[in-house]
Amino acid sequence: MIEIFRVVTKGRGRRVRSVKNSLNCPFPLLFCCGMFCAAGKNMFLFVLENLGQTIIPDLGSLESQHDFRTPEFEEFNGKSDSLFFNDGQRRIDFVLVYEDESRKETSKKGTNEKQRRKRQAYESNLICHGLQLEATRSVLDDKLVFVKVHAPWEVLCTYAEIMHIKLPLKPNDLKNRSSAFGTLNWFTKVLSVDESIIKPEQEFFTAPFEKNRMNDFYIVDRDAFFNPATRSRIVYFILSRVKYQLINNVSKFGINRLVNSGIYKAAFPLHDCKFRRQSEDPSCPNERYLLYREWAHPRSIYKKQPLDLIRKYYGEKIGIYFAWLGYYTQMLLLAAVVGVACFLYGYLNQDNCTWSKEVCHPDIGGKIIMCPQCDRLCPFWKLNITCESSKKLCIFDSFGTLVFAVFMGVWVTLFLEFWKRRQAELEYEWDTVELQQEEQARPEYEARCTHVVINEITQEEERIPFTAWGKCIRITLCASAVFFWILLIIASVIGIIVYRLSVFIVFSAKLPKNINGTDPIQKYLTPQTATSITASIISFIIIMILNTIYEKVAIMITNFELPRTQTDYENSLTMKMFLFQFVNYYSSCFYIAFFKGKFVGYPGDPVYWLGKYRNEECDPGGCLLELTTQLTIIMGGKAIWNNIQEVLLPWIMNLIGRFHRVSGSEKITPRWEQDYHLQPMGKLGLFYEYLEMIIQFGFVTLFVASFPLAPLLALVNNILEIRVDAWKLTTQFRRLVPEKAQDIGAWQPIMQGIAILAVVTNAMIIAFTSDMIPRLVYYWSFSVPPYGDHTSYTMEGYINNTLSIFKVADFKNKSKGNPYSELGNHTTCRYRDFRYPPGHPQEYKHNIYYWHVIAAKLAFIIVMEHIIYSVKFFISYAIPDVSKRTKSKIQREKYLTQKLLHENHLKDMTKNMGVIAERMIEAVDNNLRPKLE
Repeated sequence: MIEIFRVVTKGRGRRVRSVKNSLNCPFPLLFCCGMFCAAGKNMFLFVLENLGQTIIPDLGSLESQHDFRTPEFEEFNGKSDSLFFNDGQRRIDFVLVYEDESRKETSKKGTNEKQRRKRQAYESNLICHGLQLEATRSVLDDKLVFVKVHAPWEVLCTYAEIMHIKLPLKPNDLKNRSSAFGTLNWFTKVLSVDESIIKPEQEFFTAPFEKNRMNDFYIVDRDAFFNPATRSRIVYFILSRVKYQLINNVSKFGINRLVNSGIYKAAFPLHDCKFRRQSEDPSCPNERYLLYREWAHPRSIYKKQPLDLIRKYYGEKIGIYFAWLGYYTQMLLLAAVVGVACFLYGYLNQDNCTWSKEVCHPDIGGKIIMCPQCDRLCPFWKLNITCESSKKLCIFDSFGTLVFAVFMGVWVTLFLEFWKRRQAELEYEWDTVELQQEEQARPEYEARCTHVVINEITQEEERIPFTAWGKCIRITLCASAVFFWILLIIASVIGIIVYRLSVFIVFSAKLPKNINGTDPIQKYLTPQTATSITASIISFIIIMILNTIYEKVAIMITNFELPRTQTDYENSLTMKMFLFQFVNYYSSCFYIAFFKGKFVGYPGDPVYWLGKYRNEECDPGGCLLELTTQLTIIMGGKAIWNNIQEVLLPWIMNLIGRFHRVSGSEKITPRWEQDYHLQPMGKLGLFYEYLEMIIQFGFVTLFVASFPLAPLLALVNNILEIRVDAWKLTTQFRRLVPEKAQDIGAWQPIMQGIAILAVVTNAMIIAFTSDMIPRLVYYWSFSVPPYGDHTSYTMEGYINNTLSIFKVADFKNKSKGNPYSELGNHTTCRYRDFRYPPGHPQEYKHNIYYWHVIAAKLAFIIVMEHIIYSVKFFISYAIPDVSKRTKSKIQREKYLTQKLLHENHLKDMTKNMGVIAERMIEAVDNNLRPKLE
């Protein structure tokens, strides 16, 4: 766009006309900007062709602050609920807060002067861009100054066209189809928000705004045409791109950099009222109050979320998060019901668990002497000390677990496919169908665009931040940094494993070797249990510490990459953070599930870690119970920690702030000062909310075969999470800048990847971690001839059959000198494996049972994976991503929009052509009439 404007230079009376835009700058000049030429060596005013901005090119001193266009200072008028300038007409669209340098108690006068000049240049350029500013001193602290920003109609229209904002053309005349569950309307009405309190939003056909077609848009009231969220978004777009300094041809710009450098203390849009009561201003919609009452308040915990009002107040990005979280929670209800049913099945049938009875039986488990599980210090031990853990294991390691694992493989596909349909509906309802085409480049990206290349499509010159070679270098460096941190996590996991191996020896030496019926603690506190619990707690602490450090590293890496749009930036950061979190949270679970107890050798020839530490062994019932313990501690600890961070931390910070302001609490404070003292939302916004839920989604799906109650815990947590997040946004935090979002971004493919991986992990947990396959092989093959002695299929004798025999005399020197002899002198002991006994021609080699079990495990994995994947792909094919109804709505809106704009354009053309034709006829008639006469 070529802008033609006139700059009036004060003092010399010089005029500059018809300056063309040759810098391809995204900021149009809205109207002429007066520029003052100051007398002095160290300062001059730079005219940046189409911007007309006041920029400080060096750090020289100003002779007078009147060189800049400054905001008007007004006293607070006493109206605490007012959302307008003191004139009561101009709405406050944004607030900037700074500390007056002249009243700071500091000796750094030079630094204060530099900050003041940068701020003045920035505010002057805001005024040059057409924004209107009004400054007011704080009521409670006279050092603070609040600069209120208002965007007039002309500015809003200009930037709405630049940002391709969709605005109403005409009311939507498409009728909504009635619900198929009409008989349940009474039930859904109880769960829904009362429409008399939160009225449904009127639906419109929309189109990207164009100033030259303003008459085509549905403008009933100019003040209401741009809602407050849209106004704030437009103003933030301007604030993020206005420059304030130029050093060596490098521009510094944007409100974010000014806030980070301390020149401004905060920048935010205003809440419309207090959350506990309605505003005294009759024109205020009181949307914050309604959101708190019908959404964030604990009494509304059973109600559906008012998504349209959330989207209207906070923007589409916040709205899509709560829509996704609510849908995920609804789907968890089904998974939780099935999971509880499978858990109850295992719980009610644990008394029928034959192999557990054998472990606890004094004549079977009480007489089986197990081999030491470590060298020197570990004693021989009786099998029946694991009686209680074997009973618990019967609950989780049952046939119901297999059914639940298959069900969850199908459930996760149904959830993802139905969410895509719901997301497509929201894209239509919230006008984000073509958002990717509308998104603007990030200001940080635009500032680095110094290299000129030829666009292959348009064959025109365009600017990019770095060459192809430079991009390759950045990608290589970033990938190396991410890989280094992943290796660091793996190193920490290895450290936990070494801790397990070391501390197990200590617990084995210190804890009782025999069960004392009078001491209930001895029943549960076995060396394996103590090692598992302490290692899980330490693992959780390390996870939290590494999370805190890696957050900053990931942001630095992504900033160095310099993605073009905000969506690209968030997707890149999301992939890095999730890759890190995946390894961080799940590595210990993968170790317990697939590595612990798998490569231990046998007592006469154990396998050692690093040549020193003997590999861990599982309990006689397997490692499944330990995996369940690990999941419970991490999921529970993570939920508690996150709630402390999300609820207590902002509440305590606001409480401390109110305590410091108690001296001025009797004064009436304006709306902007009340919002300033709320907590700012983090730079990453909803990123951690999504990350928390996706990590939980991984626990619910990846390891659900070991813990059927995981969906129930997730359901309870999410019901509270929705209301906690709502309470936090509406009561404890400043209002966020509304942002557009078409979908949940990179989290969608991440969930799809987790869903595919979950089928493999659950199949392998059932096959390799649980004892289901060995029990089935024994029941169908080894309990009856030719391998067994029973006349019918049974589980009796399973424990004795699955524990191999080892001759004590065959211990290596490391284990011969066992100091513990409380259990008497024994010639043999038992260990968990399938090997031939001593004296056999192939002693200590794997027996036929082992190979039957391996074949059955591999066959089970292949069959289960193929069945579930086939069902998943069929469901994905059968359920379209966009429903037929939504497609029809989108096509209908596109047709009517084009028709409306085309018809109006033809009317204008016809009208103009008619006028031109009349003038031509009149001109021809005037020319021919004298000749004819």
